[in-house]
Amino acid sequence: MEGFVQEAEREKKGLSETVMNGYRPEALAVYRELVGEFGVCDRWFASLPASTQPNRLYVHSATSHGATGNDTEKLIKGYPQKTIFESLEESGFSFGIYYQYPPATLFYRNLRKLKYIDNFHQFDLDFKRHCEEGKLPNYVVVEQRYFDTKLSPANDDHPSHDVSQGQKFVKHVYEALRASPQWNDMLFVIIYDEHGGFYDHVPTPVTGVPSPDDIVGPEPYNFRFDRLGVRVPAILISPWIERGTVLHGPSGPYPTSEFEHSSIPATVKKLFNLKEFLTKRDAWAGTFECVLTRETPRTDCPVTLPEPVKLRETEANDKAELSEFQQELVQMAAALKGDHRKDIYPHKLVQNMKVSDATKYVNNAFNQFLDECQKAKTSGTHDSSDIVLCPQTPPKRASSRSFAQKLFSCLICDH
Repeated sequence: MEGFVQEAEREKKGLSETVMNGYRPEALAVYRELVGEFGVCDRWFASLPASTQPNRLYVHSATSHGATGNDTEKLIKGYPQKTIFESLEESGFSFGIYYQYPPATLFYRNLRKLKYIDNFHQFDLDFKRHCEEGKLPNYVVVEQRYFDTKLSPANDDHPSHDVSQGQKFVKHVYEALRASPQWNDMLFVIIYDEHGGFYDHVPTPVTGVPSPDDIVGPEPYNFRFDRLGVRVPAILISPWIERGTVLHGPSGPYPTSEFEHSSIPATVKKLFNLKEFLTKRDAWAGTFECVLTRETPRTDCPVTLPEPVKLRETEANDKAELSEFQQELVQMAAALKGDHRKDIYPHKLVQNMKVSDATKYVNNAFNQFLDECQKAKTSGTHDSSDIVLCPQTPPKRASSRSFAQKLFSCLICDH
């Protein structure tokens, strides 16, 4: 594996020192504890050698539907592919998305339908309570904070966000799960969407990887989605996992199969005995239920995790420029709000926007979207309808918003 230093220096002088660096275990006390107490996978790859958003799409749909970067048209309409959420619903299983503004799962078009609005829950209001009451759905996604502000620092581990905030978030999630009466029925997965440009010595698989749906990427590269990206960290947590487990490459279903983001829907399908795969990619990806090796659940799993060590000396810079993924979140929020019909969309909308501006904008847009959904439900609108606001819709006050059978999926990082 070569080229990390050269690419980093092309992007920014001196960046190569960061790219070739890392954290000592004592700086990541929460992650160190989880890896030692449960399991880690040392051959989990990003689904494609691309940025955040395309890789995130694979987590729940085993395809990016041809996206290798920001696709404005698809951001407006929403990505059309079928997701694991719908597969679960079709077989009578429940799912829930616990968000911290905005839910990135709304990049999927079908999740914008009125029928799914009650599957979205505010993390701060509902997650711990649902854990305590034993009311978590069969499949759960916990979304982090993607915008770094002084009042609400980002907890997604994205450079240059404070990773101690990400550890606090994981600690909070784990301790709520550990105290839940559903604990013995859980598999908690912590995964990163891509490697963030950091060095890795393990070569990425470039042969034997099937295209999910035979869609070819845009010009000029015409990427065929037939290779994986760089390795990413993957932590597997369950009372059914022995301490210190290391999961290497999968034993199938094909000789070239690997663990990658499509392994999540593939494993969900297997555990819940769902009807069909989403694409050729999750049919090929390795499944990780093999990590659940115990005959009885452990009773010695830690109840609490260590307190994270503060690493960033300065406070959040909420006047910073937006990252590509943050711009995509703003553009998605604009589509929900109806601002995609304005001439400022998409580029002028985010051109001079800072993190603090973006935070207010997406929160306002999503709250208006929720309000409109509740109005539509009250008026008897069909639950298969997509809800999109008109630009002239006046702002409203935010609505108050008030497996775990076998798999609990939690996404904690957006590199």
